[in-house]
Amino acid sequence: MARQFDVPAFYRSPIVTRVKAARTAADLRKKDLSPSVLDFGPLRVKLARHFGFCFGVENAIEIAYRALDENPDMAAAGRIFLLSEMIHNPHVNEDLLARGIRFLRTTSGEPLLPLDTLIPGDLVIVPAFGAPTEVLDDLSSRGVDVQAYDTTCPFVVRVWKKGASIGAKGYTVIVHGKRTHEETRATFSRAAASAPVVVVRDEAETETLAAVIEGREDASFFWDHFTGKTSEGFDPARDLARLGVVNQTTMLASETAAIAERIRQAVVTRDGDDANIADTSDTLCYATKENQDATEALIASGADVAIVVGGYNSSNTSHLVELCEDAGLPTYFVSDADQLISPSLIRHFDWRTKTPRETADWLPEVDGRPLDVILTAGASCPDALLDAVIQTLLSWTPSTRPVDEALAPFEAAPA
Repeated sequence: MARQFDVPAFYRSPIVTRVKAARTAADLRKKDLSPSVLDFGPLRVKLARHFGFCFGVENAIEIAYRALDENPDMAAAGRIFLLSEMIHNPHVNEDLLARGIRFLRTTSGEPLLPLDTLIPGDLVIVPAFGAPTEVLDDLSSRGVDVQAYDTTCPFVVRVWKKGASIGAKGYTVIVHGKRTHEETRATFSRAAASAPVVVVRDEAETETLAAVIEGREDASFFWDHFTGKTSEGFDPARDLARLGVVNQTTMLASETAAIAERIRQAVVTRDGDDANIADTSDTLCYATKENQDATEALIASGADVAIVVGGYNSSNTSHLVELCEDAGLPTYFVSDADQLISPSLIRHFDWRTKTPRETADWLPEVDGRPLDVILTAGASCPDALLDAVIQTLLSWTPSTRPVDEALAPFEAAPA
């Protein structure tokens, strides 16, 4: 039986959590990726089979709230800190701040509080993404406890272990990720302890790296594209001989697989075989892949419009938006229901330009059939936020069926 986490009840919801529980009870092995359809008559909301809090996020939330519960005096005195945002969801992070936790850094590593603020005995919660080893060593040297409430996702730790393992065998570690992302910085620091490391952002950068591996480009070309993305002392003439690819777990799993295959092809072109490629296929995060696969199944079911809910700095959420957009769906990336101003106006986020936008007349009008809306969310998004989106859509739609009637197919689940 899957582990159950002690997540605060206010993150759950009467609609979405119930649907999830029913689907899980009916399909424990998660083989059925078809969407869950809430049929309200003139409005049909199609929920992805998998979305929202994953194992790693629920683990992190349980640990963070336990730290508060077990140390109320320290929380009241402001002596419990988070190294940075625990997860990429503003609602969760704002609640932790309101309960007395203070953040030390931004998600990109910029200081919010000087480390001299810390005193021996303080508690620092390590976020789900982990942290670079040099940062943890610094905190420990100050007498700060960084182990009691470490929320690092177990699947991130698995990537670290694989990087260390192949590094010890003489492979260079290629990290598929965003160089400034907390998780990639943490993975980079651990891999660099035992191996040369280079970070690639996407398939385009991988193609650039492949040109060097295949001998079509030289070291000068390499440094034109990868300065600031390698470990210290990296030598492309020496360190591209044996290679293994690991990833930032929130990246598109399909893209990581494509990158690993392109690197393998480059080595085969150069060497004649793939003996100098490490097998790292077991490092892909199952939750990220399940959410992405479920989103693709959701898209295939058809819809008039897509709404994706999550933090605007959430990498895994932006990839769900990307999948919807690439399928040609009108897609709106929102942090919560408050961004749905009216059927004629929505505030949303452009993940490509990192800017907020407003779109008029965003909700389609359909004649003679229900309006189909697909709805999903990132791995750090509480179910309650999706409930609020559904209730907002219902408030604009006349003559809808009662919520209990739409939930009838999911009555097998506990409320």
